[in-house]
Amino acid sequence: MQVTDKDRALLSLLAENARMPVAELARRLGLSRTTVQARLERLEEQGVIAGYALRLSEAYASGLIRAHVMITMAPKALAQVTADLNAIRDVTALYSVNGPYDLIAIVAAPSIAELDRLIDRIGEVSGVERTLSSIILSTRIAR
Repeated sequence: MQVTDKDRALLSLLAENARMPVAELARRLGLSRTTVQARLERLEEQGVIAGYALRLSEAYASGLIRAHVMITMAPKALAQVTADLNAIRDVTALYSVNGPYDLIAIVAAPSIAELDRLIDRIGEVSGVERTLSSIILSTRIAR
């Protein structure tokens, strides 16, 4: 899978706005519309672009309390813990990591009280031995 500098520039524009019209992408990249369309199709076929997702407005997202929840789990509990956390809609991402923790969950809740309940719920998942959470105060870089 070879990604060129122009492909990376295209991906960067799509990260800003995945609904940007192909004509606008072409204009901003200095390429023809058909060239950009062909690049998009190639990147989709190669699996570089797996889909197009919703990006919440800063006004909405700033109203949510977000946190990282580091999770230590029992041996051989990964599949069950992952399935149980996947069922909790306020867990927005789950990462396997190395170090003292096994997983990091990214969570979002509309209030501190809801966040507290959410973290308690994660701690009650069978196979979760310990959690440590950090509230996200601000986003400095988001790409």
